[in-house]
Amino acid sequence: MHHTDSDKKRANFSALSPINGAIIKTTATGKPGDVKKIVIKNMKSYPSIPENFEETTWNQLRKAVIAIQTSTPIEYSLECLCQAVSHMCDDKMDSQLYVNLTALVEQHVKANIVPFLSESGDKLVYLKKMNDYWQSHCQQMIMIRSIFLYLDRIYVLNNPTVHSIWEMGLELFRDHIAMNNLVQARTVEGILILIEKERHGETVDRSLLKSLLRMLSDLQIYRDAFEQKFLVATKHLYQAEGQAKMEELDVPDYLQHVDKRLNEEEERLEHYLDGCTRHQLIVTVERQLINEHVTGILQKGLDLLLEENRLNDLTRLYKLFSRVKNGTTELCAHFNAYIKKKGRTIVIDPEKDKSMVQDLLDYKDKMDNIVNTCFERNEKFGNSLREAFEYFINQRSNKPAELIAKYVDMKLRAGNKEATEEELEQILDKIMVQFRFIHGKDVFEAFYKKDLAKRLLVGKSASVDAEKSMLSKLKQECGGGFTSKLEGMFKDMELSRDINFAFRQSMQNSEHKELQSIDLTVNILTMGFWPTYPVMEVTLPQELLQYQSIFNKFYLAKHSGRKLQWQPTLGHCVLKAQFDAGPKDLQVSLFQALVLLLFNYNAAISFEDIRAAVNIEIGELKRTLQSLACGKARVLTKIPKGREVENNDKFQFNNEFTNKLFRIKINQIQMKETTEEQKATEERVYQDRQYQIDAAIVRIMKMRKTLSHNLLITELYKQLTFPVKPADLKKRIESLIDRDYMERDKDNQNQYNYVA
Repeated sequence: MHHTDSDKKRANFSALSPINGAIIKTTATGKPGDVKKIVIKNMKSYPSIPENFEETTWNQLRKAVIAIQTSTPIEYSLECLCQAVSHMCDDKMDSQLYVNLTALVEQHVKANIVPFLSESGDKLVYLKKMNDYWQSHCQQMIMIRSIFLYLDRIYVLNNPTVHSIWEMGLELFRDHIAMNNLVQARTVEGILILIEKERHGETVDRSLLKSLLRMLSDLQIYRDAFEQKFLVATKHLYQAEGQAKMEELDVPDYLQHVDKRLNEEEERLEHYLDGCTRHQLIVTVERQLINEHVTGILQKGLDLLLEENRLNDLTRLYKLFSRVKNGTTELCAHFNAYIKKKGRTIVIDPEKDKSMVQDLLDYKDKMDNIVNTCFERNEKFGNSLREAFEYFINQRSNKPAELIAKYVDMKLRAGNKEATEEELEQILDKIMVQFRFIHGKDVFEAFYKKDLAKRLLVGKSASVDAEKSMLSKLKQECGGGFTSKLEGMFKDMELSRDINFAFRQSMQNSEHKELQSIDLTVNILTMGFWPTYPVMEVTLPQELLQYQSIFNKFYLAKHSGRKLQWQPTLGHCVLKAQFDAGPKDLQVSLFQALVLLLFNYNAAISFEDIRAAVNIEIGELKRTLQSLACGKARVLTKIPKGREVENNDKFQFNNEFTNKLFRIKINQIQMKETTEEQKATEERVYQDRQYQIDAAIVRIMKMRKTLSHNLLITELYKQLTFPVKPADLKKRIESLIDRDYMERDKDNQNQYNYVA
């Protein structure tokens, strides 16, 4: 065998001398100071490799590999074996060495398939056997590689098409064991059975599963051999389970079950499944347990969860539905339908009118809390909630608006001690939310105005601050036009205070000393701001008539050209009364005062005589007498006794009246707000609406000059703030045509022209 120059650098096995390819010779004369000369000469011949070197060395290595494969002791040291490999590689035997090694490993792997082809018997035993063989194969390949490391580093790296020793071991295992149809089928089936057992609650060897699935991943057959079959098994399991559990469990329990299942699958991913399976696995579970049953879950259980305010279950429902496509959209639609259905029962039944507004506020609080707590403040749900409220609250026209106005009145009245100012402010804010939903805001305004008038005139307002706060809320919501009359009422009260102060001062300097014992307070109300009150003519005592006349002169002297119209229905007085038990102050209405003053001149008077003397309308008079003789504070005695006042009854002053209070308020028997009175308020609203429609039509036509019927209707709907039917608009258009504000186009009956 001939050596080239480059071969000379390599180690040889004859170890003839420490330096390869040269002989060192030293000469010296022996004299002091002589320098030794070193002469280097080329060798005459190169060391040669023993003839059977390759065969002998491979035999040593082969024995070592077989010892590893059979778990028997190795005759040679690792160092010796590694050296042998490096010598073979250095002497260009690397390619053959790799082929030999591959053949040896392949032979061993092939020999080991036999036990896996025989009758499988117990699946678990089979899996453990497979795992043991896989583990030992890996261990063997690691040890073999440590011997052939030089081959792995030099030969494999320089030949890109050649597998590393580890990869070669994997490939042989894959080709001869894992890709064998029978072996693969049995192994995967065993794994799937184990996973199914675990899904049914049995404890299984997770480390075994982890090891076998890692084997499939390492062999790069996880996806093809296992994943698809696993996902199909998962689908079938959860498909059947979903249908069974939906029938068997109620919705909260079913949701808990789904939650538990998803957590279990996450755990499987963490412990033994490959990460690449995550997405498809979770989607499969979600599809079978949630997606397939979205409508069923919502129809079967949502209403009950909302009804019973099951916040935890609703939170779970929302989270699970958020995981699937269109889940929250479906949930939102059913949520909206529930609010409308339940809300309608609150507003539609007249028997529930008493509690309607409080029920609405509580209902809104409850639904808001669900949106904020369970539905993560999802804007879509917030908007849906508002839309649903607006829809159902307007299912009954006018009544909710009227009752909301009355509710505000109840809260703002002086007797309402249940709330601090902060609480009252919160209640008003909540009321404003309901107010926004109402389409007929003018109905609210009409009733609010009527109640505000009562509060202001009887001095019954709980707090001016709260009144002003409510007013500013309404103004912010509806603009100045909406509140201008209400603000006017407050201005009247303030101006009246100044006028009364000036009037008292003028009375002190006047010659009417006899009237100074009577303290008169007058409220001057601007007619357009306040509700319209029926004018009642009653007979007043001379002193009061004289006082009225003096005030008239005083006021008109300051405001010439104005006209005062006195309203006895709104008056109230304090009378000083003398009973056997001592003096009392009686706080009464003007009508009650007129009746009581008659008893200064007569001890007993008949109903007809009282009526003739005071000239009060008969129904009002009967209620007045009832409050004085049949109520809690009976300052008059009725003959004969009884709850109702008849035309032939007699009344006398009750000297024996006693009460622990010094000042006693005798409440007027309130005529229940009659249907007529209510209708009258609604009629006023209706009339106002007619004017507003007329004004809007004229405004639009004046600007456009000519317009088709449909465009005019569209424009009107944009401008009008209250609900109105197309038929009503058509009537107003006809009315304006009759009154020559506009005309139909001669050529096109569907077109209107403005008449200047």
